[in-house]
Amino acid sequence: MANKVYKDAKSALDGLLRDGITVLAGGFGLCGIPEKLIAAIRESGIKGLTCVSNNAGVDGFGLGLLLETKQVAKMISSYVGENKLFAQQYLSGELQLEFNPQGTLAERIRAGGAGIPAFFTRTGVGTLVSEGKEIREFDGDRYVMERGIVGDLAIVKAWKGDTAGNLIYRKTARNFNPMMATAAKVTVAEVEQLVPAGTLDPDHIHTPGIFVKRIIDGSPHEKRIEQRTIRKS
Repeated sequence: MANKVYKDAKSALDGLLRDGITVLAGGFGLCGIPEKLIAAIRESGIKGLTCVSNNAGVDGFGLGLLLETKQVAKMISSYVGENKLFAQQYLSGELQLEFNPQGTLAERIRAGGAGIPAFFTRTGVGTLVSEGKEIREFDGDRYVMERGIVGDLAIVKAWKGDTAGNLIYRKTARNFNPMMATAAKVTVAEVEQLVPAGTLDPDHIHTPGIFVKRIIDGSPHEKRIEQRTIRKS
């Protein structure tokens, strides 16, 4: 079995980065995002990226770091409300945006990973989401056709992984990471805990190692809180 373990994010991305690629970036808000891999992409200086992610991070963290350096040409997302820089670049015409209902985005990625080129959904019919797309009627209801998404590179974050690339996610981090790990030509994972192959209970594995080509131990992770809310004393 080929060695999948790399010493750091930079080496794990070596040979995979070039201008204009489509990057699937896992996580939900700031939960379960591949912090070290995003930082390494920033340091690489590649440009013209299409980033597929639930969100665009926040100002100064997550994918927001790539917006600061204007490395992202297009975002395919479902929520971008936490990032002022994103709004500025979009409104000024510097950044393209393809908005998706959140469930539709998740299913587009899952479909891409499953080899399904397109599917029909009722979500978005009659709204801006369906403009320019094929509409078809099934059983008396109208559906819009959505295309599956396949990326050149997926960067995902897991709680625990083994040297064979098997991954386990915790809680909110399971929202987008698992399907993104299946939907790219190459998937690179960073984990909080890297353990020997055979250590993980097979029944607990969410992403089988066959989908993961490279893996790093990314600890320690910063794990910022998107909006800290506390009870007033």
